[in-house]
Amino acid sequence: MKQHKRLEAVALSYQSETETAPVVKAKGKGKIAESIIEKAKANDVPIQQDESLVELLSQLELNETIPDELYQAVAEVFAFIYRVDQHKK
Repeated sequence: MKQHKRLEAVALSYQSETETAPVVKAKGKGKIAESIIEKAKANDVPIQQDESLVELLSQLELNETIPDELYQAVAEVFAFIYRVDQHKK
């Protein structure tokens, strides 16, 4: 019998004018994760699936700035979002 891994989501925000690094704005599992993803889709926020990154980010507290060791991985996510935004224009 195959077990399904519970859906997990983390939402990041980055305001270059006021923040030195991206910040965890929402996180959750199951129904909360579904809600985060639905809100992202409804607001045209790009979504990237990366289970290992979500696992690491979910260990952070809400409104916590990401640690230096996650900069590279998160930078790749923001580069993906930038490419998606450019493609839409």
